[in-house]
Amino acid sequence: MNTIDAKTLQRAFLAGAKSLEAKKEWINELNVFPVPDGDTGTNMTMTIMSAAREVAAIEEPTMENLAKAISSGSLRGARGNSGVILSQLFRGFTKEIKSLETITTTTLANAFVRATETAYKAVMKPKEGTILTVAKGMADKAVELVTETEDVIEFAQKVIAHGDHVLSQTPEMLPILKQAGVVDSGGQGLMQVMKGCLDGLLGKETDLHVEPKAEAAPSRTGENAEQRAVLEEADIKFGYCTEFIINVEKEYGDRQEREFKTYLESIGDSIVVVSDDDVVKVHVHTNDPGLAIQKALTFGPLSRMKIDNMREEHEERLIKDSERKAREQKALEAVGDPEAALSQGDEQQPRKEYGFIAVSIGRGFGEIFQGIGADYLIEGGQTMNPSTEDMLNAIDKVNADTIYILPNNSNIILAAEQAASLAEDKNIVVVPSKTVPQGITGIINFVPDLSPQENKEAMMAEMGRVKTGQITYAVRDTVIDDKEIHAGDIMGIGDAGILCVGKSVMDTALDTLKAMVDEESELITIYYGVDIEDETAEKFLERVEEAWPQCEVELHGGGQPIYYYLMSVE
Repeated sequence: MNTIDAKTLQRAFLAGAKSLEAKKEWINELNVFPVPDGDTGTNMTMTIMSAAREVAAIEEPTMENLAKAISSGSLRGARGNSGVILSQLFRGFTKEIKSLETITTTTLANAFVRATETAYKAVMKPKEGTILTVAKGMADKAVELVTETEDVIEFAQKVIAHGDHVLSQTPEMLPILKQAGVVDSGGQGLMQVMKGCLDGLLGKETDLHVEPKAEAAPSRTGENAEQRAVLEEADIKFGYCTEFIINVEKEYGDRQEREFKTYLESIGDSIVVVSDDDVVKVHVHTNDPGLAIQKALTFGPLSRMKIDNMREEHEERLIKDSERKAREQKALEAVGDPEAALSQGDEQQPRKEYGFIAVSIGRGFGEIFQGIGADYLIEGGQTMNPSTEDMLNAIDKVNADTIYILPNNSNIILAAEQAASLAEDKNIVVVPSKTVPQGITGIINFVPDLSPQENKEAMMAEMGRVKTGQITYAVRDTVIDDKEIHAGDIMGIGDAGILCVGKSVMDTALDTLKAMVDEESELITIYYGVDIEDETAEKFLERVEEAWPQCEVELHGGGQPIYYYLMSVE
């Protein structure tokens, strides 16, 4: 096989996506920290499947429409650092192929190089021994092979073999991988995609079916948060929730977008218009969906059209059984629901100078963030990293000139920065908070009179004074930082790694604080999770006050899952 056409590329990409999806739990197991989180495998799978859904929907594939689907789908669906890096690899790759009719080994080599360059640029401090190293190794091998073969299959097999070799060397580049006895999980995920793509090229029998994305992801109450907010209103001004995608064929620049938004505002509200290259996603509440559709058609054909009668939905909601509603509320109180604390958007409020978006976990943390001024909360954190599109949707909901995003997790910062680069008409400032306590400190230290850059620097300086400890349980046996860990052990995790391992939640939490508190410490704040009873938390508070009488100690119900306690020391 000397060339790859669009149909073959479509099959190869879908096979790569399905290959990764099939192995996601195995890749999760490669994570160095044995915490009970869906992480690398889950994030990379959700990223690539976002693109795969768009690729699978293309009936007549061309390099151009495949490139657009792969790039746009993965960009918006990117979750976690590994997912964002994967989306950037796809972005660089597709830029190289989008104007071609067929792909050769020379094309592949150029595309691999461009993919690697794009991904490295997206990461502020690239670290070797990661997915980036594996990608670069394959790109270097691809360049070397161009003069040796024109056979795409032979080329791909040799590139993949070299990628496996580079992956096997990642423990030598990152000591923490070697100590844990694993290779880099992101690199393994990338190799899984590559091997699936090769199977697709070879025509191996593979299930390429991709489930289309549900129009509205259900929350714990079975209803979309936006729908709940809308249906709470007895008087619905605009009756039809209208959504569609414009596949732009006519001129559509900044001026056209402003005019289009102005027109939508004249016929409805709750307007969201997100542009990405030649694709525009539109959401509007209106009494005449036809007017919105007719206007949109002047820019190009439409797809993914969806119109819901909100008044009808409201009437159905009113006759729902009150007993079921009570059961739902009881369930929410049991597990904590950050969405209950969400500000669902202030389209009706006047534009303001600044606003805040924070990633939060648990009802208690949601209430805390709201109390200190957060305009919009994204449910997520360590157990579920929100996507770039989740960030963009939040940005659309906050009606402010400058919006500060607090990711509150190191694995969410890249997605936030990617969303910031895609946002329009608003100045987005990502304050790189790595923990929820850091995010709380950041907002508290915001000063309205300072410029956005000055505020970011000041907030980061104050966040740097915050030490965070997290108490959770191990899901497998491993060795990290010379600490032997067994499944079921309780771990105290600090900002730079695992601080202690024990059998008791309270004792391990106290040992974690011992490693965090020093002579300069003044304030200890404890946030207890959904699995800790109030009485147990009060006992822990007493022991902390007894151990460190020189410090002020605060106790709050965070309501977070998985982590028994989150603790900060300042």
